[in-house]
Amino acid sequence: MTAVKSDNKSKMSILDKYNKRAKEINSLLCVGLDSDYKKIPDRFLTNEMPQFAFNKWLIEETQEYAAAFKINIAFYEARGDQGLKELKETMEYLRVYYPDIFLICDSKRADIGNTNQGYVNELFDWFGFDAITLHPYLGGEALQPFLDRKDKGCIILCRTSNPGAGELQDLELRKPFNSAQSKQLWQIVAEKVYYDWNKNNNCMLVVGATYPEEMKKIRNIAGDMTFLVPGIGAQGGSVAKVMKAGLNSQNLGLIINSSRGIIFSENPKKEAQRLCEEIRRFM
Repeated sequence: MTAVKSDNKSKMSILDKYNKRAKEINSLLCVGLDSDYKKIPDRFLTNEMPQFAFNKWLIEETQEYAAAFKINIAFYEARGDQGLKELKETMEYLRVYYPDIFLICDSKRADIGNTNQGYVNELFDWFGFDAITLHPYLGGEALQPFLDRKDKGCIILCRTSNPGAGELQDLELRKPFNSAQSKQLWQIVAEKVYYDWNKNNNCMLVVGATYPEEMKKIRNIAGDMTFLVPGIGAQGGSVAKVMKAGLNSQNLGLIINSSRGIIFSENPKKEAQRLCEEIRRFM
């Protein structure tokens, strides 16, 4: 287990739902329901709601191993009214039959405050997600409508898993500008979220599995804060390295996501089980 600094943020939070589920099933696995319509198996396409039918099957195949489900909203928005209808059906199904599973919307929202209030109403209240991904570029003032929701989670992009992430995230900045010391942008984001934005104990960070060394440094900055970890599976991230770098002092603190690697495999249940058991070896 990685040593971390002391964290006195012990108030009850939305993360208790995730942590409870993770402990009950001994899993940190998040299954990404990124149901690209063009890749859905033919047997679902005759259904009136093929994305929902595919999702329902995937949920039943993988739910026993899943501490969370993450849905990238773009795959549903791309189909207009029909896609949003099928996303709503998916969320209703999960909330009725699996209310203990943590539900994440991967939407990477952030705008000025009054626009964000619309996203809050849509994603938290109408769809019913427990947490959503957000980007920090407009600052804490713009994110305030999300941060104010003590009952919901705000997952801030910090060190993402994509190959081009370093173009901006690795920029070295000095503050004040005459200082000899510099920090990379992802370090500054981690500090800003942990020290300034997490007043309601509802913030998390996106930290990619493809950058385990950076993950270790972010863990030392962010105490016991939970990380959403993309990049396992299709992107080639290592479970062993993530678990070594990212576990917090409670042997939790990670939501390890796999989307394509599970849902478009030959046997999603078997693949979810395999990944879950690999995670368990390091818990």
